[in-house]
Amino acid sequence: MPAIQSETSYEIGEFAEIVGLSAPTIRYYENQGLLKARRTDNGRRYFTEQDIKWVKFLLHLKGTGMSINDLKKYVTWRAEGDQTIPDRLDLLKKTKADFMEEYRQVQHHLQILNDKIDWYEAKESGKDTGKEPFATYLQRLGHHE
Repeated sequence: MPAIQSETSYEIGEFAEIVGLSAPTIRYYENQGLLKARRTDNGRRYFTEQDIKWVKFLLHLKGTGMSINDLKKYVTWRAEGDQTIPDRLDLLKKTKADFMEEYRQVQHHLQILNDKIDWYEAKESGKDTGKEPFATYLQRLGHHE
């Protein structure tokens, strides 16, 4: 470790465990310019609490569906300073719009799953003895054959 260090530091294995990624993924993020490791006097990577916060933020963006290429743009623009705030804002708004569409689709899939579970539970409990033709079911869901 460096001779003078004011904050806690983590070697790559410990850092990877803390952020929930593998060491190769950490190296990949570093190679892609998403993360910049500091180096000890003998060349070993180390990371800080600030790096933990940064990677967790990147993982939130990735979790919304942001691509590695868009993450790289974001990181580049961030490093360029406040003049890129409009670019970053546009990218985040686009990511949000795409994420919300995906979220709506997931909610629809969940509703269909819940409907089918409810139907089977009603059949199993004897509360529903009727048979709904599959075509009628699809029509009710808004699908056409």
